[in-house]
Amino acid sequence: MNNSMLNNLIFDPAYLIFGLAGLVLILLILVIVGIFKMRSLYRKYDRFMRGKDAESLETSFLKVYEDVEMLKEEDKANKDVIKAINKTLKRSYQKTAVVRYDAFPGMGGQFSFAMTLLDRNDSGILLNCIHSRESCYLYIKEINQGECSLTLSKEEAKSLEEAKNRH
Repeated sequence: MNNSMLNNLIFDPAYLIFGLAGLVLILLILVIVGIFKMRSLYRKYDRFMRGKDAESLETSFLKVYEDVEMLKEEDKANKDVIKAINKTLKRSYQKTAVVRYDAFPGMGGQFSFAMTLLDRNDSGILLNCIHSRESCYLYIKEINQGECSLTLSKEEAKSLEEAKNRH
């Protein structure tokens, strides 16, 4: 058999046959790997679908969707509550200090005190309770951003400074 096409090639036709055989072998290996991957995927799909029909699977998906929506609503409600708590917390007294002292020497005991209650912005009140044998007097002074418009006694000033230095 005289084949003029193979005789006209500039290389040996055996190389062409070996090259094509190698290509067929590589493709055969790829097909076998693909078959094994397909079987593995089918097994996973079968395990996922076992005992379920399309209707029950749809119900499962709807339940998960409803749960996600409920969690989103709860998350939004929680965020709103946290905002309200933070707003309230800004106005609450967070820094306190108490300085006890003896208002009248010789009375025996430090029954008088100066107490400061401040919020986050160092605003609040300063209470001064002066105790004597006959009576007890309570004075209140307003504190605005760490300052008082009235004159402070040394105990009141100490209490205010201690409260402002609290974090």
